[in-house]
Amino acid sequence: MIRIDAERIFREIEEKKPSRVTLSAPDGLLRETFAIASQIGAKYGIEPIVMGDSCYGSCDTTDDDVKRLGADIAFNIGHTISLQKLGKYTVMIDAFDDVSFDKVLEEALPTLKKFGRIGIVTSSQHLPQVGRVKAFLEERGLTPVIGKGRGQLLDGQVFGCEFYPAFNIREQTDAFIFLGQSRFHALGVALSTGKPTFMLDPYMEEVVDMESSANERLKKAILRVYKAVDAERIGIIIGLKEGQIMVRRSLELKKKLESFGKKVDLIAMREVTDMRLAAFRNVDAFIQTACPRISVDGETFDRPVLSSPQAEALILLLEGKDLGMFLQRGHWL
Repeated sequence: MIRIDAERIFREIEEKKPSRVTLSAPDGLLRETFAIASQIGAKYGIEPIVMGDSCYGSCDTTDDDVKRLGADIAFNIGHTISLQKLGKYTVMIDAFDDVSFDKVLEEALPTLKKFGRIGIVTSSQHLPQVGRVKAFLEERGLTPVIGKGRGQLLDGQVFGCEFYPAFNIREQTDAFIFLGQSRFHALGVALSTGKPTFMLDPYMEEVVDMESSANERLKKAILRVYKAVDAERIGIIIGLKEGQIMVRRSLELKKKLESFGKKVDLIAMREVTDMRLAAFRNVDAFIQTACPRISVDGETFDRPVLSSPQAEALILLLEGKDLGMFLQRGHWL
């Protein structure tokens, strides 16, 4: 069961005495978020506003929206990071899942014993389980390894685009386990480390080998880079979500591509979708510096839409070099 730290929300309200607050959460937590909003209204007599747009992580905060809505606090639920607050208004609220991993760990043991040194990673909602999983593996003769956090990441934690606790221990491990049901995160670990990665799903009690899925994503990512080589006009998309605004990075890529004779346009967008890009028919390929996962395993686009690592690989090809293992890095931005 997901347990949202509602008490922290109430303490913040009692301390700051806001007249209005906003709440944002992943789609899977919206039902619980509406329940908390109702409690806030009844308990404090203030106006809670639930943000209806999808919330993908700590890169998707709503400080600017708070000002426009006349609110005083923005509660971002379900994206635990090393910081309790971001920006001027955003307060990060924990949402942890107390599901047990014991059964799926037993299921995984025969596979994991073939490797020995096991890196443990997970996303925000299962962070409290990391220590218990480590002890479980040690008791059965395996060598668990937990990478140190960096930046916003806590020990053993990965984002969809940031993998330092996995990437930095890849030479100390033979394989990784991702705790949770998110293929999205598990695929990122497999691609960024180049190591065997297994997703341990505690709900279905399944052990999922990510190798074939990771290989498929990598092949598609490489193919899109090669398709972009012949593009005469490239659109560089700057994301408008608060944690995804990469103007400097976009300008660097623009300058570099223009040095190869490419025509480059700058485009700003909040949501990068094939439907929105259809309006730009004179553009042969796109690079988006917002969220790398849009390009790696997002929707299907009718033209190449590259992430920053793919853009770097494209530049290497234009220089006559090998594109290399461009996704094997700690951060995809």
